[in-house]
Amino acid sequence: MVVTTIGTVLVRTASAGQTQALAEALAGLCRPGDVVVLAGEMGAGKTAFTQGFARGLGVTDPVTSPTFTIVREYPGERLNLHHLDVYRLEQIREVLELGVGEMLDEDAVMVVEWGDAVLPALGDSILEVRITFGDGDDDRRLDLSTRGGPWQARGRLLAETVARCEGRGVKVTSARVDVADRAAVGVLEKRLAKNRGAAS
Repeated sequence: MVVTTIGTVLVRTASAGQTQALAEALAGLCRPGDVVVLAGEMGAGKTAFTQGFARGLGVTDPVTSPTFTIVREYPGERLNLHHLDVYRLEQIREVLELGVGEMLDEDAVMVVEWGDAVLPALGDSILEVRITFGDGDDDRRLDLSTRGGPWQARGRLLAETVARCEGRGVKVTSARVDVADRAAVGVLEKRLAKNRGAAS
């Protein structure tokens, strides 16, 4: 059932490759200054998501977790990537001291692992990706939530992008999209109906 309240899409993947394919597609929605916050338990797949996301930005360098360096920067063909891991930071002030504001002003996208702990420091326009473990070893559930005008305005594009990923094994299992974005609701309702019919 699609509930039209806020911009959230729930997706399931069955492998790291599917998670990366979804992330690569989502990178195509990004604009300079965008922030993507990754949340989830240790080992849930935040870095794997970022690797796929980086591919979508045209980053060719190997992407690794910045756990100990805190910030890694990667040049991309379409947009540059600032990859942060704030797990070891204890205060929002420490995040601000990294120069987050300046990073957002560049022709780049910022992906912040463990960013849910420092949301006030990251601005008011965010795509939050919460990754949780599924039933199988490689199964993951990704809750995609938009916050702030620029991301919420892309609700339809987000829905269409996720729907296109289904051919790669990604499954849309539920969605709540802003009432104002009726077209996004329609896209996801069709996809959900198709999934329900296949499960019967």
